[in-house]
Amino acid sequence: MSDRKVIRVREVMKKEFDMVDGMSSISEALKLMKHMETKCLLVDKRHNDDEFGILLISDIARHVLAQDRAPDRVNVYEIMTKPVITVDPEMDIRYCARMFERLGLSRAPVVDNRKIIGIVSFTDMVNGLMANID
Repeated sequence: MSDRKVIRVREVMKKEFDMVDGMSSISEALKLMKHMETKCLLVDKRHNDDEFGILLISDIARHVLAQDRAPDRVNVYEIMTKPVITVDPEMDIRYCARMFERLGLSRAPVVDNRKIIGIVSFTDMVNGLMANID
């Protein structure tokens, strides 16, 4: 058995994130954005049986900016990804990194009891690993 310390997603995730409504325009969503380093906006559920969504800055670049669409005329729901793949806070970051690689993800919300409690990225996982190297 290995003596390697297990680093959990909960230990490396960012606890601050930006949440928007899917009906918001891209302009409104960007104005609401407070945490620029997250590079994404999480899209809130419309009701209990709905699922969370995610809007990456790269989605805005590809689907609004590159196509010369007016940000005030494009709604978040038109270009977001929904449902979003979520991560359990107790997952080992090694498995989280493998999942990201296999599914082509760069970041994902961390969900506990059907509520978003944070967001995790490859950068967060590597920084967590570096902080735990003896």
